[in-house]
Amino acid sequence: MRPWRLLGWIAVIAVVLFCLHQVRTVALSIVIGVFLTALLRPPARWLRSRGLGAALATTIVFAGGLLLAGGLGALLGPPTIASLSELGASLGTVLDGLHDLALRFGLDDRQLLGQARDYLAGQGRQVAGGALAGVKTAGEIVVGAVLAVILSIYFVHGGDRLFHWLLQLAPAAARPRLAETGRLIYSVIGRYIRGIAVVGAVDGFFIGIALWILGVPLALPLAVLTFIGAFLPVVGAFLAGLLAAVVALVAKGVFVALIVVAVTVAVQQIEGHVLAPQIYGKALDLPGAVILVAIAVGGVIAGITGAFLAAPVTSVVVALLHRTRPA
Repeated sequence: MRPWRLLGWIAVIAVVLFCLHQVRTVALSIVIGVFLTALLRPPARWLRSRGLGAALATTIVFAGGLLLAGGLGALLGPPTIASLSELGASLGTVLDGLHDLALRFGLDDRQLLGQARDYLAGQGRQVAGGALAGVKTAGEIVVGAVLAVILSIYFVHGGDRLFHWLLQLAPAAARPRLAETGRLIYSVIGRYIRGIAVVGAVDGFFIGIALWILGVPLALPLAVLTFIGAFLPVVGAFLAGLLAAVVALVAKGVFVALIVVAVTVAVQQIEGHVLAPQIYGKALDLPGAVILVAIAVGGVIAGITGAFLAAPVTSVVVALLHRTRPA
């Protein structure tokens, strides 16, 4: 019977994944709404413990989040524009140096650039033809983001009541087990999201300070990118550090770029061996190879969205397997 049960579960999972793919915008909005809830529910709960009502606590938390996002955008805008102009001037110098280096090796880089230009011109029609799909995708992103924020507001304000209502739809005998499973999933997601946010903030702060001291352009945007990259474990940190090194190479030369690489590696080593284990606990108790495979599979299945969701989904699956494993 066990092989047949396993095949049955595989069939059920396949059907569920197919249905989720058909309504992927709504499903992704729900997932992001849960992630936002995991970040914002603790401060809302703290405000409620101080005597504020649920509606007022939710309003304060979300208003504070919007003000923080708006302030961050206003803070990033002017230095990013100024740094891009400085980086453009440095890029010209670097390209001249690469041109001289190519000539020493007998390479005609101008011919290669001409071929690349012709190729891009030939792709213009395909780019124009894909513009409509890009507009549709942008519309889905906007609708999904708005829906995720609205759902997170509802979850923070009345998530407990919604969870209780959903439990009442299940058979009475299965409700205790479903309730325990739901709390476990939310606990793992909450610890994962909050841990990622803290670790990303620490990484972004120290790497941003190092870039600022070294006079590397785009120090603040690169620090924010480092924070965002933390939500893509292993891969995100590598890509953010690589981009910072490239910017340093273009703007300040090889020596400063090597310093940036050394600082990035040092910060990530401290994070991986000291900070992350203390913050994550069991929320992301996964070997690096497992995370890489999960991100690769998620990327193949659902693109960049699947890559970002791969680590938390894998963490939840591992937590459920630990829970169901006999002692």
